[in-house]
Amino acid sequence: MIYRFRVILDNDTDEDVFRDLEIRESDTLEDLHNVITQSFGFDGTEMASFYISNDQWDQGEEISLFDLSEDASARLMNETAINDVVFEMQPKLIYVYDFLSMWTFFVELAEIVDESEGSDYPNLMFVQGQVPDVAPEKVFESEDSDVFDEFEDDLDIDDYDNLDFDENWN
Repeated sequence: MIYRFRVILDNDTDEDVFRDLEIRESDTLEDLHNVITQSFGFDGTEMASFYISNDQWDQGEEISLFDLSEDASARLMNETAINDVVFEMQPKLIYVYDFLSMWTFFVELAEIVDESEGSDYPNLMFVQGQVPDVAPEKVFESEDSDVFDEFEDDLDIDDYDNLDFDENWN
């Protein structure tokens, strides 16, 4: 079977930048990495990882290009078939290329089709938009939470004379 993916650059511009790709379900994530980098005009020499994702695009398990862990336990792209991590009920991945620039892409399975005779795979089907010269800036913000404030305990921190020993202890 052939998996058709839409790979969308995570950017904050008005222009959509994406590529539609076809690849065999039995190919590896390294094969998918290669076709993504080529279709977006990257040389493919930087570190990259896929992350299994859910419907809200939350980042899950990492599958990396190289094992940089101390105990050599990382899941690797070249050892992971696409159909092991992507299927109809789990159609989304996040792809990060070049951890210094943080090029981030949303990879979504669009459809599964039969292989066409005479077609070469992987296949770049459609190109939309130009890749910017530099990666879109990422803003890492936490969610506002008024549920718990560990420092809101009604103590006057300037009134040291009335604090007992345990409250003064660091």
